[in-house]
Amino acid sequence: MSPSDEPARPAAGAQRVQTLEIGPDIAGQRIDNFLLARLKGAPKSLIYRILRRGEVRVNRGRIKPSYRLQAGDSVRIPPVRLGEPRTPARPNQRVLDELEAAILYEDKRLLILNKPSGLAVHGGSGLNFGVIEALRALRPDAPYLELVHRLDRETSGCLVIAKKRSALRALHALLRGEGEGVDKRYLALVKGRWTGGARRIEAPLHKNVLKSGERVVVVDPRGKAALSLFKPLTIYDNTSLVEVRLITGRTHQVRVHAAHAGHPIAGDDKYGDPEFNKAMAGIGLKHLFLHARSLGFELEGAPPIQVTAPLDDNLTRVLDALERNI
Repeated sequence: MSPSDEPARPAAGAQRVQTLEIGPDIAGQRIDNFLLARLKGAPKSLIYRILRRGEVRVNRGRIKPSYRLQAGDSVRIPPVRLGEPRTPARPNQRVLDELEAAILYEDKRLLILNKPSGLAVHGGSGLNFGVIEALRALRPDAPYLELVHRLDRETSGCLVIAKKRSALRALHALLRGEGEGVDKRYLALVKGRWTGGARRIEAPLHKNVLKSGERVVVVDPRGKAALSLFKPLTIYDNTSLVEVRLITGRTHQVRVHAAHAGHPIAGDDKYGDPEFNKAMAGIGLKHLFLHARSLGFELEGAPPIQVTAPLDDNLTRVLDALERNI
């Protein structure tokens, strides 16, 4: 039996050994992620326990959680008892209507939407739902909907959702820099008057956890390589609108690189300047001014895709207010 694009959903309390042959649409996926999708409702602790104990076998051998499946692999999944699946919270109709109207592009492989600020990409950590859960509620008959990448909750703009496992794999390959890659550009309103024209900011980023438990990203030689290309678009009295092209895609990259350059982003409560944020709130800014403005990429055998997401009303009004004061 070969898994299709749609992960199977074992019955609650199922007690049986499953032996699966991996097809080409699943090849390249990590075994831990494959099991999480296959065993809906199973906690991560259970997944890693059965992997650690060697109860999951690939081609009759033990594997690590990081093992990437290959076409033709034979996967043995042990009997796992799952509780009754919890019915996910359904987003209200207003949210569903907003997401439907936010779709910028769609074909049989993927869709791209203009994610609203304030909406997380997925549920968890006290959130009943995010974009992906809302889209699944909006498209209950869609066999496969998965996030290709993430945006911070307060960041708006272009977000790609795969409708096929093969599209997810192809897009992940592009995001890793294989082939032509993905042209990702953001708009950010930053503190101060930007000088010196276009600037290349290359600073490694390291994830850190504070004593309070808060997770932050810092510039640190131990971190992963990160490169952002900043270009000023409009210089105002005490702030600047810049375009940022991401060459790498690290967590909080634009926010940390902007602060590192001495130009923190307006409305950034984690890496920003409190006094600057207060001043921007005074002219009407209600959330982080970071917007995934455009995406461009090409999948094999298909025409190039180029999508631009308009700013929301709040960010547009803030720019209008700044224009009046130039």
